Amino acid sequence: MAARHRHPRIALAVTAALVTVTATAVAGCGALDKTLDCVRTADAIATSVDNLQQAVSDASSDPTQASEALDDIQKELGDLSDTTDNADLGKAVDDLRAGVTNVRDAIDKGDATPDITPVTDAAGEIAKVCTP
Repeated sequence: MAARHRHPRIALAVTAALVTVTATAVAGCGALDKTLDCVRTADAIATSVDNLQQAVSDASSDPTQASEALDDIQKELGDLSDTTDNADLGKAVDDLRAGVTNVRDAIDKGDATPDITPVTDAAGEIAKVCTP
């Protein structure tokens, strides 16, 4: 008779363990998804920053390219803000936004070769923070 009572207890213990493992896995997947989103967005930002560097180099042939690259960076920043609540990433995003604003202002004032160092530095910081 003792064996009969053991099976429900074992089943209950196994079920409890599976629920715990499943809950942990689901929570882990959410964190993993955020990390992957961060990495993808950081990669997109890096591509946009490369495009900005190229556009600034070629500013005399097509000045609108720099503006388009800045638009792309700002779009990716909006996406990145939704993916994480990391304080270091938040600071890097703020720095990149400020850099983008400064470059856009310089271009609007007629500067054909604005200093994009703050943009590249902040993008590099985002890449570091987002690297798993």
